[in-house]
Amino acid sequence: MAKGNQHDLDCLTIDELEQHAYHLMDKQTRDYYNEGADSGSTLRENLDAYAKYRIRPRVLRDVSNIDTSVEMFGRKNSTGFGVAPTAMQCLAHHEGEMGTARACKKAKVAMGLSSFATTSLEDVAEASEDNPHVLQLYLFEDREHSRKLIQRAKKAGYKAVFLTVDTPYLGRRNLEIRNQFKLPPHFKVANFAEEEGPSGGDQQAANSANEARQRQPKAAPEAGYFDGEKRVAPKGPITFHTHAANPTLNWERDIEWLKQECSPEMEVWVKGVATGEDAILAVHHGVNGIVVSNHGGRQLNGALATLDALPEVVEAVQGKIPVHVDGGIRHGTDIFKALALGADFCWVGRPALWGLAYKGQAGVEHMIRLLSDEFRLCMGLAGVTKVKDISKEYLVKIDKSGFVAKL
Repeated sequence: MAKGNQHDLDCLTIDELEQHAYHLMDKQTRDYYNEGADSGSTLRENLDAYAKYRIRPRVLRDVSNIDTSVEMFGRKNSTGFGVAPTAMQCLAHHEGEMGTARACKKAKVAMGLSSFATTSLEDVAEASEDNPHVLQLYLFEDREHSRKLIQRAKKAGYKAVFLTVDTPYLGRRNLEIRNQFKLPPHFKVANFAEEEGPSGGDQQAANSANEARQRQPKAAPEAGYFDGEKRVAPKGPITFHTHAANPTLNWERDIEWLKQECSPEMEVWVKGVATGEDAILAVHHGVNGIVVSNHGGRQLNGALATLDALPEVVEAVQGKIPVHVDGGIRHGTDIFKALALGADFCWVGRPALWGLAYKGQAGVEHMIRLLSDEFRLCMGLAGVTKVKDISKEYLVKIDKSGFVAKL
């Protein structure tokens, strides 16, 4: 548990952290990070799903020695969760992804990096050192862009790519539309900055190339579309709104291509699976793991909460590959419940952004410490000393009438 001098008396919970971040972020950033699609009902249900379950604590178990660690990519992860990939973290704090990477390394928890980070994957890998880090990947219609990114990730030591599969089109995010959100000019989508010209090497040549590019009118990015007869791919500089969505992706062609590109250095996971049918297809096509996710409620509004989708996916997989889950985790007991329902690991997204906004790297460290301490305490009070022993026997579900039902 946290030592007395580790408590931040101004911020004792993730809910309090969210409130601090609310006031510290500018409106455009706050709306971009916190919004869900359409009415936000799926975003809310991601949170509410955890309240459907109650824990069945066991007693007299000798819980004097609790081990919260789990194995992740051949290394010991200090607790049952990692920090999920979230885009453009420098909007929250100038330390951005570097602050997150250093906090994860210090806490010994895995980190996911967004393709659309405001820090390059190489810099994040350097900050992470031997701490496991994975790359969230949007597979672009122009494969060459993705191939370059994959090769860089392999060289930098990333353990896996998490292919986002729930984004054939971008969900409708009304605040984002109203705010006409775009990345401020003093930031850059760092992983694609090299697409605009050379980096490193001869500085004089790079400066000359930069000056030449500045003299030339820049082509505006264009999203892809169907012209009535054929698909027209996105054009111009890579941006999230024009290039991330890819309605052409399919199991047969793209998973096999991705496995070949990533092999043997990196595993291939699919992030955004929410049904047993797709879980079976994931196993059939030889992916290394699944992340049950609905993109933080930012894609299909009205979709299942991730915790509600989790048991179906776990049952379909039958232990053949690991199943992770994200979405709605705000307390250590949420992590316990997700693991009890069959998840092998959890990923936490927005709370890390709130931690960044609060105090940069120190704020992310604080967020990790809060959830880790709550998770450890939950294990002890539930009568469990090892993560592998957390099972559905420790949960009951509350039905709509308020009655308790064992799982």
